[in-house]
Amino acid sequence: MGTINEEIEELLYNNASNLQIAKAIKKTLNEYFSNLEDSFKKSSGKDFLFSHTRYIDSILQIIYKASVREAFGLFVPPKNSIPIALVALGSYGREQLCVYSDIDIMIVYEEIEGFNTQLIIEKILYILWDTGLKIGHRVHTVDELLEVSKTDITIKTALLESRFIEGSKYVWTSTQNSLNSIRNFEPKEYIAQKLIDREERYKNFELTMEPNIKDGVGGFRDANLVFWIGKILYNVDNIKQIPEDIVTDEEYKSFRVALEFLFRIRAALHIVTGKKEDTLRLELIPDIASLLDYKNTNREHVRLAQKVIGSLRTIHLYCDVWIQKMINKDSKKSDSLPNKLTIENILDILLKREAKEDFKKDYLLVNAMLNCKNKTFLSNNVIPKIKKIFYANHTSKIINVLFDAMILSNIVPPFRKIMNLPQFDGYHRYTVDKHLVRCLHYLENIKDKEIENIYNTLSDDEKAILKLATLLHDTGKGRNKDHSIVGALLFKSFAKKLLFSDELIKLGEILILNHTLMSKTAQSQDLYNEKTILSFVSKLKNKKMIDMLYLLTYADMSGVENNIYNGFTSKLLQTLYLNSIQALENKELIDEVSKRTKKELHLQKNAEFMELDKTKQNKILQIPSNYMFLKYSPEIIMDISKMGFKTNDKYSYKISNDDYLCIEIIRVIPLNLGYLLGKLARLEIVNMDIFKIFDDLKYFKIEYNEKVTHDDLMIIKSIIADSFDPNKKADIQRPKILPKEIEFDCEHSQNYVSMYLHTKNQKGLLAFVLEIFDDLSIDIASAKILTAKNRARDMFLIEKDGKICNNIKLIRKKLTQG
Repeated sequence: MGTINEEIEELLYNNASNLQIAKAIKKTLNEYFSNLEDSFKKSSGKDFLFSHTRYIDSILQIIYKASVREAFGLFVPPKNSIPIALVALGSYGREQLCVYSDIDIMIVYEEIEGFNTQLIIEKILYILWDTGLKIGHRVHTVDELLEVSKTDITIKTALLESRFIEGSKYVWTSTQNSLNSIRNFEPKEYIAQKLIDREERYKNFELTMEPNIKDGVGGFRDANLVFWIGKILYNVDNIKQIPEDIVTDEEYKSFRVALEFLFRIRAALHIVTGKKEDTLRLELIPDIASLLDYKNTNREHVRLAQKVIGSLRTIHLYCDVWIQKMINKDSKKSDSLPNKLTIENILDILLKREAKEDFKKDYLLVNAMLNCKNKTFLSNNVIPKIKKIFYANHTSKIINVLFDAMILSNIVPPFRKIMNLPQFDGYHRYTVDKHLVRCLHYLENIKDKEIENIYNTLSDDEKAILKLATLLHDTGKGRNKDHSIVGALLFKSFAKKLLFSDELIKLGEILILNHTLMSKTAQSQDLYNEKTILSFVSKLKNKKMIDMLYLLTYADMSGVENNIYNGFTSKLLQTLYLNSIQALENKELIDEVSKRTKKELHLQKNAEFMELDKTKQNKILQIPSNYMFLKYSPEIIMDISKMGFKTNDKYSYKISNDDYLCIEIIRVIPLNLGYLLGKLARLEIVNMDIFKIFDDLKYFKIEYNEKVTHDDLMIIKSIIADSFDPNKKADIQRPKILPKEIEFDCEHSQNYVSMYLHTKNQKGLLAFVLEIFDDLSIDIASAKILTAKNRARDMFLIEKDGKICNNIKLIRKKLTQG
């Protein structure tokens, strides 16, 4: 500052104008602000706000000096004789001024004859405005201060934070006397209003993954509130001066570490955005991390966000306890708890209060939790009490208090690695741990009547294990592995410690492994598609599992944000739930889909499959035929799929004749299958598969019991080509089929009718059946053709079109009587 002091002295000596003085100061300020980022980096922001405050102090002191010199010339009276004092207010008064925050000052003066105080004050303000500093100012006589403070609680608060900068110490002493009167005026009313204001702040600025570190939960306003109340009750100059029976040295140390870290975050926010910014938005984290010397990796960005959330929670916790202790200091309640409690004592108190249903958060109990002994020791005496929490009627209230007191991870060890852990997925609003605590709350406070009725059908054991699964379902996050799998393992280990039965533990494992299944299926799949429903049901097996997953999904979605579970999503979930309950009746198909699901998992590990783009992968996985997946290996499924992807305009086919004749056809245009089989009727079919695959393609595989000659192969190729002419007819001999050998099942599934044909194997049998189907425009979705011991055992899946089941008599007649 030496250079600017000398420059101002020279300007004053040469009778420079206020504007010239302001320009010189502005130039110095511009240089200072342009170098702020480098200055911040050198110290990683340590004591940055204090240093910045002191720098602004020095600028104001220069401006004061310049204004006084201009007013008095070379005959400047002693500072204490000039009845003016510059006073810092707000964050500036607290020595916590941030880079782009308003610089709130007050000029206090006394009217004394012979001193042109108004002229000096005007000169100070003119220079300040011309420097470009963002100044908020008040000008009052000492005698006005008390009455002014009564007009607005915000003004009173600002005055309580007053700090002397420059000018008359005599005026400052008189100001302090007035401030003391302000402090003592209606203290209870002031504190009550500030507590109301705090609740309003909390409604507007929750503690989310994008926290407002000034006005939000655990932000600077919480710390300020402790100071304001401490100032009113004890006339302290800072929080550390509050009596030790309220703020212990150990508590203050933890609090101060968190507060200093947030000071650095706030300064970095201002520097990075180039403006007053108090919300740590996700997109700002990389730049903030860089400024604070964190490595430029996702893990480090998570670590930074985690530390911010942890610091906010620390500040909120201590401030809440200290405020309650201050305002309740004279209450008899202060003797209601011993000074030191163990976790066992704490759980006993929580369970006892919950049982009486008069549960509420007690600041003394929270304070005892802060100082409890054996925080990390889960003894055999403690474990049964932890289990009992999940059988309580208000489990979420107990868990919430343990969470707020920051000892939940000591009670529930799976929480240790997810405390304050952000989840940058564009979906969740809260950290993992808070999300889980919210989910448990919504599970016990269900607003959807139908879902509540399902919850009420559960036994006490089922409710307890569901609560535990709900609380732990995301504890696997933050690892490199699938969080559902890790979460299920953490749940299993902890549930075993709590001595839940193997049956209940298995139930919880399945819930956690599939906890995203219902919401994903409901929101991204066709809920009227049978494959969708059966695939969903096959993973859960029974109604009880579906009921419990429905409840977990409701809690999980509700815990994300208030509007995630809404009228639209609730309807989707309900549709999936009701269709799934109905589908449970078809156990054979569920078992089929379950086996298919396992085959799909093997297919997804196939090297060729993994090389395909996502669109092609999804097409393969959406092939409607379960039988295709059950019968064929992943390698064969890939061969069929690749053949399908290469089929363009009409059809493609492949013939093999190594041990026996095998014809594979994929068609785009209709295939006259009756003609093809009729022309080859001299050969005995031992197996035929028909599957719909993707892109409206249909796959045919026909296997015969013998090889053919090279000349035959040339004829077969010609027959295949002719089989795409719908007008071609083969001379097919009518086989003998009895009515009792044909069986229809119109309830096979939602989309298909099945027809079973068990008859004597005869030449041209399949050709005849398929020709009849073609004549009646019956579309075969899938077929399983098997010949054994001279008997044909064939099954056809036929698309439901509204007519098929009404024409069974006609089909049977055509097949048996002609």
